[in-house]
Amino acid sequence: MGFTQTVKNIWSVDDLRRRLGITILLVLVYRFGCYVVLPGINPNDLQALKAFTSDGLMQLLDMFSGGAFSQASIFALGIMPYITASIVIQLLGMVLPAFQKMQREGESGRMKLNQYTRYLTVLILLVQGPAYLLNLKYQVSAAGVAIDMNFWNVLFMTIVLAAGSMFIMWLGERIDQKGIGNGISFIILIGIMARFPEAVFQEFTSRLLNSAGGGLVIFLVELIILVAVIAGAVLLVQGTRKVPVQYAKRIQGNKQYGGARQYIPLKVNAAGVMPIIFAQAIMFIPVTMVGFTTNHGGFFGAMTNLYGFWYNLVYFIMIVAFTYFYTAITVRPAQMAEDMKRNNGFIPGIKPGKPTVEYLDTIMSRITLPGSIFLGIVAILPAIAHVVGLNRQFAAFFGGTSLLIMVGVILDTLRIIEGHLLMRHYDGLMKEGRIKGRTTGSGVF
Repeated sequence: MGFTQTVKNIWSVDDLRRRLGITILLVLVYRFGCYVVLPGINPNDLQALKAFTSDGLMQLLDMFSGGAFSQASIFALGIMPYITASIVIQLLGMVLPAFQKMQREGESGRMKLNQYTRYLTVLILLVQGPAYLLNLKYQVSAAGVAIDMNFWNVLFMTIVLAAGSMFIMWLGERIDQKGIGNGISFIILIGIMARFPEAVFQEFTSRLLNSAGGGLVIFLVELIILVAVIAGAVLLVQGTRKVPVQYAKRIQGNKQYGGARQYIPLKVNAAGVMPIIFAQAIMFIPVTMVGFTTNHGGFFGAMTNLYGFWYNLVYFIMIVAFTYFYTAITVRPAQMAEDMKRNNGFIPGIKPGKPTVEYLDTIMSRITLPGSIFLGIVAILPAIAHVVGLNRQFAAFFGGTSLLIMVGVILDTLRIIEGHLLMRHYDGLMKEGRIKGRTTGSGVF
């Protein structure tokens, strides 16, 4: 089925057409708000802030906010405080019985958790708002421009910043209810994609003008490598290949194995992209702390240098640790062993009960290690790409959180559109098979 026919099918579904239109309208509102500068700030005085956010971890923050961070916009803090709050609530749901009980209460429990997430988001905003404003004052003052940041101005601007972030969250919820869905993730995707054309153009220009020879060939090779990295990210987001652990079922009255052999799907990467999201949220903490000090060197400087050795080493170690942590919480060998025993199943050569639990736990420990290392490598790929000569903005799309979010959200959006088409007896978006969305962690956004 051709692209033209697919577009016609999408346009012929009234509900889908309406949802797409509402989504586009809300995205335009978001993009317009990214250019509304905070009251009392002269846009012409922000060149120092733009230079500061063109490098390091600030560049990543600016990318997630769609450029609002460097514009001193009312949306400068973006949606990341809400993401951080969501991650904290999810972690609490894994370790605290009270939150686990709310998770099991269905819709009422989900509403309570959402309310707690909003409260925590406001608290985070009340911390990040003054930090952002103090950092803004420092950057602008270094350029010789004075901004009056007395207590009442900081309080007023913090309220504006908090209201802007909560409005973005509201837009995401409206996209969920009235639009195509996946609202918060879609807003982050738009912010990231807004930087992609500029990054490609800058890399093309630098290769064409600054290379001694063969600059265009090098640029084409970089694009091919980028496509390969995106393909790997698709496999990672959809879930890596499953490792089969064979088990059989006993037949009453027969000591031999009976029936077809069955398999326990133990994934090489059972944690999905969640360890990267957790680690990235923690790595944003030094950025908040930098706003309270004029000393941007030393520890804070190392922990905010997106392409520095120490930042990427700590980031890599945290991803490996979070992979084991998240896998240990979500994959429960004791529950698997109990389910097999309840279904009269067993692993050949392994006794039921505790030996089965230990066997499954050993397998998970062994296969989690390569999965965690693979995740860590994907996360630090932007730093590696920059070291080999790519410009900073283009290198950011060679891996890390930005690439995984882009791939995951695009796959989820296409899956939603395909579901609308198939529900109304149209062909899907692919000639063969179905589009798979994120298998782990998509609910965080």
